[in-house]
Amino acid sequence: MVTTNAGPATALPPAVRPRLSARAKGTAALVVTVLIWAAFALSARALSSSSLLPADAALLRFGVPLLVLAPALWRRRRRIAAVRPATALKIACGAGVPFFLAAMYGGSLTSAAFVGSIVPGMVPLFVSALMAAAGKGLPRGTQAVGLALIAVGVVALVWRFVVPLNAQVLAGAGILLVASGLWALYTVGLKEMDLDPIGSIGLLCLPSFTVMALLVLTGVLPTGMASAAGSDIALFLVVQGLGVGLCAGLLYAYAIRSLGAERSSTMGSLSPVAVVLLAVPLLGESPTAAVLVGVPLITAGVALANRRPRPRTAALPRPLPLTRTQPEVPDHA
Repeated sequence: MVTTNAGPATALPPAVRPRLSARAKGTAALVVTVLIWAAFALSARALSSSSLLPADAALLRFGVPLLVLAPALWRRRRRIAAVRPATALKIACGAGVPFFLAAMYGGSLTSAAFVGSIVPGMVPLFVSALMAAAGKGLPRGTQAVGLALIAVGVVALVWRFVVPLNAQVLAGAGILLVASGLWALYTVGLKEMDLDPIGSIGLLCLPSFTVMALLVLTGVLPTGMASAAGSDIALFLVVQGLGVGLCAGLLYAYAIRSLGAERSSTMGSLSPVAVVLLAVPLLGESPTAAVLVGVPLITAGVALANRRPRPRTAALPRPLPLTRTQPEVPDHA
């Protein structure tokens, strides 16, 4: 035993590592998710100057998650196969090959700000339209105000290309609107099935990769993978395959469980702002006056549209001192 003048030395307790709270972890996961969404918009714009073709980017987008998650997907094969065909079709079309090609091609004709604003920004409006068509009522209150702001923001974004007419940008904006509508279909499909995030990724990527591989092998879509630059392949593998295809889905699901659906959706509405800020140093895009007006309107609209109206409750008698109310369970769909 080591002794000192003050007496025998005592062993110091090991250092206690501070643990992050569930809210802090959820916030961190959501921040990373927003950055990944922004990277998707940037990569859609960067594809036009890349040595890769859209088919190559799609193969990386849907193939990498299948490769990484293969053992876990095999264990979930029966649950994936049990999903109703109509719901599976919404997933495969809404976020699969049609959505991906529309987002990539629309981005090549416009700018990163358009991709980052129109595609996620118009989703609440399209989802509300699908819900209304299904007889589930019209949005009211702050949700209706939010949808109106989204529409005004999109009009402000594209107005300067109407007079004088810029057919290329307007065509790209129209294709991005199609991509947003497809993503809304994917959102509705997610609410109709009972799969965990890994199973959802498998349900999306397996048919999408199969269709894309057949289109490439039959020559319907050209490929430049064999002659593409290694740096381009690495970039899209990380951003599209690992980032968008794998990490975004898992991290966003974790954020929803930790923070709740409303808070996650509200913070996720900052994605268009992140795209505009990152496009300046990475792609050399300078935000125009239309972008500076339209993007904040769309962001505010998405935040309001994702707010849940509080249910009206009748006045209740004052509870006893030991009574606790049951907290509301957030919708994790």
